[in-house]
Amino acid sequence: MWHDRALPSGPERIGFWTVLRGSLLPVLVWTGVSCFTYFVYNPVVTMVLGGLFALSFGVGFGLRRRAMHSVRCSAYGALGGVLDKSMAGF
Repeated sequence: MWHDRALPSGPERIGFWTVLRGSLLPVLVWTGVSCFTYFVYNPVVTMVLGGLFALSFGVGFGLRRRAMHSVRCSAYGALGGVLDKSMAGF
């Protein structure tokens, strides 16, 4: 497979929309959860969920930057990682 050029010869750039398209289900689930908590419980609960999401994103971004990834790679990887790990329970 490597010798038949089925895989690219080097790193390929991907766009932000490609990352979101691959993570569409988690984005929809978390949008639904945040809307539900906003209207049923309290906007504070939604802010806490958003803060946990931002904290997880920040930790993932920092770990990737420490591993010498580019800023773009770190941002996309952190977003994809948070969405992937948050759906582990479903």
